[in-house]
Amino acid sequence: MKLEINDKELKHGVLGLVLAIVEVIRDTLKIQSVKRMEGGSLTEEQIERLGNALLELDKAIDQIKEEQGVSEAVRSVRDGLDDLVDQMIHMEA
Repeated sequence: MKLEINDKELKHGVLGLVLAIVEVIRDTLKIQSVKRMEGGSLTEEQIERLGNALLELDKAIDQIKEEQGVSEAVRSVRDGLDDLVDQMIHMEA
């Protein structure tokens, strides 16, 4: 049995996976940033720079998804990851 892989679909799938992982990392950075702000370990200047950097990252991710037409692929991967995490959390409980 021969497996046929469409080159464009493969590229979209891989890019979707990479961007989904980048989004997870971005979300983690946002959570950690809030914790550091609430903990008082950041100066006002650091908070401003961090906020701007996260906004620029959001814009860059959105632009890449739009330009490459992989928004649905990213959403699909994120949904799958969310489901997996939910299952693991419920297994631990």
